[in-house]
Amino acid sequence: MTPERARELSSAYETDGVLEVLDVLGAEAEIVVWNPDGSQAELSGNGTRIAAQWLAEREGVAEVRIRVAKRVTKARMLNGLVEQELGPVEVGAPEVVEGVEFVPVSVGNPHAVVQGDPGEIGRLGPLLERHPRFPGGTNVQVARMEDNGRVSARVWERGVGETESSGTSAVAVAAATQGEGETEVAFPGGTLLVRIADGLAFLTGPAERLD
Repeated sequence: MTPERARELSSAYETDGVLEVLDVLGAEAEIVVWNPDGSQAELSGNGTRIAAQWLAEREGVAEVRIRVAKRVTKARMLNGLVEQELGPVEVGAPEVVEGVEFVPVSVGNPHAVVQGDPGEIGRLGPLLERHPRFPGGTNVQVARMEDNGRVSARVWERGVGETESSGTSAVAVAAATQGEGETEVAFPGGTLLVRIADGLAFLTGPAERLD
């Protein structure tokens, strides 16, 4: 697929991206994640979850592996949900640019997590996404701790703009605000469960076929 074709498909179907399946070998598939602007993502938590559900249904198995860029994610089906092991998550020290404090996080792709009012995403997302601090751009999240221990957040995806939900963003938010253990991250598009254990990120959420 070309970047132009990825842009055409994203526009035609009004999606946040396109998954291209390059190869399937039994319970393992290799995919490319295309952003609406024609760029490629190093990893997509939601995208790999969708691909995992598709592959599991196709092969009639409960556990699959999805390769994307440099990572291999493992997934298992759990009664309508998909639990994924996404791999290592790395949290950096807080930084300040343009008067905005954020925590840099790597989930195989870059993130900048700001604690504050999620309603500020429309201002902070574009400000940080292409800031010189991030030569290749970054995903941006604005997160707020809630009384019930959950985290509510909104996300500005690199090469996409604001989206309703993001799997790797959920991991970044949980890692930056809570660290090890389980965290529910609520986006406008739904809630995802993140578990971080020994520096590895696990993500659980739904995947549903739309006919």
